[in-house]
Amino acid sequence: MFQVSRTPAARLLGAAALSAAALASVCAAHPAAATAAGPGAPDGDHLTITVRDAGPGFDGTYELSCHPADGDHPDPAGACAVVEGDTRWGRDTFAPVPEGSVCTMQYGGPATAHVTGVWAGRPVDATYDRRDGCEISRWDRMVPLLPDLGGPARSQAPGVRG
Repeated sequence: MFQVSRTPAARLLGAAALSAAALASVCAAHPAAATAAGPGAPDGDHLTITVRDAGPGFDGTYELSCHPADGDHPDPAGACAVVEGDTRWGRDTFAPVPEGSVCTMQYGGPATAHVTGVWAGRPVDATYDRRDGCEISRWDRMVPLLPDLGGPARSQAPGVRG
């Protein structure tokens, strides 16, 4: 009869084989493959960004496609790069501020944004505002996908020294 060894080396080899199989399944389900899933599926990632109450030149609805970057967004390449740079396995790129977060009591203005579409093969339906420090930071992490409303360059009028 055949007897299975329970030595540490055998366990390690089994764990390595299991890890390789898991990695192969993850690679097979890469988000890029999901975009070519069937007839009528859009190429690459696609987001619709609606900005309100941000001011003239910022308000509006913009379409953005990534991989390759395209659309009527003011900076398609920059917007795709910032979202791509914030994408991490197992974490929602567009996640809201976690419940119970301690945030500074500051107001960043009335601007709001709504982002919908598909990113990394997953549906997106996220809202952004600037009602406190956490929300302002969350917004600013997504610039230039969202307009830059609070950076140092915009905090004072051109030519004015603080």
